[in-house]
Amino acid sequence: MFLEGQGNRRDRVIDMIRSEWDGACCILRLARAEKANALTGTMLGDLLTAVRGAAEAGAKALILTGEGKVFSAGADLEEMKAGLGSSPVWESVSGALADFPGLTVAALNGTLAGGATGLALACDLRIAVPGAQFFYPVMRLGYLPQPTDPARLAALIGPGRARMILLAGQRIGADEALSWGLIDRVVLPDELISEAMALVADAVQAEAGHVRALKRMMGQATQ
Repeated sequence: MFLEGQGNRRDRVIDMIRSEWDGACCILRLARAEKANALTGTMLGDLLTAVRGAAEAGAKALILTGEGKVFSAGADLEEMKAGLGSSPVWESVSGALADFPGLTVAALNGTLAGGATGLALACDLRIAVPGAQFFYPVMRLGYLPQPTDPARLAALIGPGRARMILLAGQRIGADEALSWGLIDRVVLPDELISEAMALVADAVQAEAGHVRALKRMMGQATQ
């Protein structure tokens, strides 16, 4: 259902994905804070619907964030045991984010772990709070990462540092992530969304076709 807001803002809640609109910017929040925003199959399906719906509705920018103090602990462990790790929905969601025609920002309100990493990697920009940590424990847990994640990770931080995360299982903090290029800016928690909104301000004011054209020139596939 839609939750009425003020002015041109409108909110929507789909299961554990909260969708908020501010003009031509859509903010999507993972809303399972009591479980560190661990992703279930239902959440991933709803997130896919929300991302595609924002594109169809003409959003020129999309901000992906989470509620609470953790962006996402990755996949829900009980559902991983039931096969969620091999579900194609992960690639569908990251593909929808990567192909989004507007500017996308992952506003990481806390630690980013496991399969949730792919969501942030698929966004155009990533900002994070100082206490955020980043790790992808596929070696220790015996799972494979989602197919496109290693290439996106290596493209951002280089193959050696990608191996540090995926093969050596290293956990890195926000400052190191910034120096590696995994994130683009470290932002205080109470400024996270306002900073993300500032980053998308020009895109929101631009013609939609101009945003898409710039993304294509940078080698990004868009609708």
